[in-house]
Amino acid sequence: MKFCSTNKKSGLVSFKEAILKGIADDGGLFMPTEIPKLSKDFFNNISSLSFQEISYTVARVFLGDEIPSQTLKQIIDDAINFEAPLVEIDENIKVLELFHGPTLAFKDFGARFMARTMSYFREQSNHEATILVATSGDTGSAVANGFFNIEGIKVVLLYPSEKVSRIQEQQLTTLGGNISALEVEGTFDDCQRMVKEAFADKEITSKITLSSANSINIARLLPQSFYYFSAYFQLKDRSKSLIFSVPSGNFGNLTAGLIAYEMGLPVERFIAATNINDVFPVFLKTGIFNAKASIQTISNAMDVGNPSNLARIIFLYGNPQSIAEKIFSCSFSDAETKNGIKDLYSKSAYIIDPHGAVGYLALKDYISQTGLKSYNGIVLETAHPAKFPDIVEETLGVKINLPENLKSCLEKGKVAVKISNDVKELKKILLS
Repeated sequence: MKFCSTNKKSGLVSFKEAILKGIADDGGLFMPTEIPKLSKDFFNNISSLSFQEISYTVARVFLGDEIPSQTLKQIIDDAINFEAPLVEIDENIKVLELFHGPTLAFKDFGARFMARTMSYFREQSNHEATILVATSGDTGSAVANGFFNIEGIKVVLLYPSEKVSRIQEQQLTTLGGNISALEVEGTFDDCQRMVKEAFADKEITSKITLSSANSINIARLLPQSFYYFSAYFQLKDRSKSLIFSVPSGNFGNLTAGLIAYEMGLPVERFIAATNINDVFPVFLKTGIFNAKASIQTISNAMDVGNPSNLARIIFLYGNPQSIAEKIFSCSFSDAETKNGIKDLYSKSAYIIDPHGAVGYLALKDYISQTGLKSYNGIVLETAHPAKFPDIVEETLGVKINLPENLKSCLEKGKVAVKISNDVKELKKILLS
């Protein structure tokens, strides 16, 4: 399969070229030239497949013969060696827990798959690479863990100073080895801009091989579609309308769901749940997109004022009216988010993190507006609540036990270089 740029101004490339480049030569994001439908047999027999077998079937469609079948199976078995269980809240609402990987966040799926596929391609070409990543929280830790000690690959993480949780920062800054952390005096949008400017700098790209592991990289995005199929597999009654509510910041997770839908997954509606960084809901309502500076919230991984993956959604569906036929979107304040955490806990004793709480509220809002009585509403729970203990414990008045891998990173010393949000400082570091 070939991949093209969302800007449609550069040539077609293979999956290998797309993953190693990260961003197309014209500055666009890579997308498959076509999204093939999975067979009816796949959906009829999905109950007999393991999560890893589902993942392999989906990946094979996009990778073709670029990675041998047995190697691809090994990559998936190694990268996705944890599950994504569907937890029933009531007869209509379920929570898809995506935090059972090593860094307790959904980014583990994409980061681990990408690290192993990139390592395979790098071994074939014998080129060293530098992965440059902007993170608003969980992306950085997942990428750092996924690429840790991968030979021939260095990782440089940019994160906004004082705008990630302490646990997230510890996960970003304590691995060492081939992982370097840069603490940027600015917002996530500044970090993302610096990454894009570095990719556009001919002096940098002429001297080092740069790639990205944000959701702008297609190899991060595709494996996130795996768990949408897995969620469908776990449903007891598949005859009801299927609705996914996706906590959304840079919109990679939502785009992965849309790819699954285009492959044949019978989704009735997607919900893009945002915090007060509401550029997307406003875009759907007005038809006008205005990027703006991000505002800090308690659901910090969603603090994005200029979501990159909007380019992919527009590539798929064109205008805001067509997008709105597939996606409902709404936004919530921090106070409302805390009330969502309380509401779900009081009704079902389920503890959800702030990002998942926004997804839960958005699903309730959509159901209230549509009046649906029977449905499969799946909220994507993108991070373990223990990653946000101050917020969740204060809101609920309960103590959350820290998983062991979080405890261990809190005991390590932070190692990070603080820089301004001027790309010139980043350039000096990359070329030094």
